[in-house]
Amino acid sequence: METINAIGRRKSAVARVYVTEGSGKIIINKKDIETYFPSAILRYVVKQPLLTLGVEEKYDIKANLDGGGFTGQSQALRMAIARALVLINEEDKKTLKTKGFLTRDAREVERKKPGQPKARRRFQFSKR
Repeated sequence: METINAIGRRKSAVARVYVTEGSGKIIINKKDIETYFPSAILRYVVKQPLLTLGVEEKYDIKANLDGGGFTGQSQALRMAIARALVLINEEDKKTLKTKGFLTRDAREVERKKPGQPKARRRFQFSKR
């Protein structure tokens, strides 16, 4: 099997993934997953597509993450891994789609408007 690459996005985070056959190692920005994501919840989010299909020990994953925060990066990486797994085996698409791993979450942060403290929040009105 040659290297399969895929891309995933969430908020302002972008994940580029390269999947090869191996022993289940996940390297993110030249660091191990345990050092890059110290939180067990975020590591679980990243591994969800692999755990769903039961192939966590079958593929080595190298990922480049850019932009966003920890949560957005982990969800972008989950989407990229799911897309790569679909490219490897087309029959897995239905399972991953029903779990929602292939759906792009398009919610972005709304910009701050001038004359207001936040995007929608107005300054307190004072009659006198």
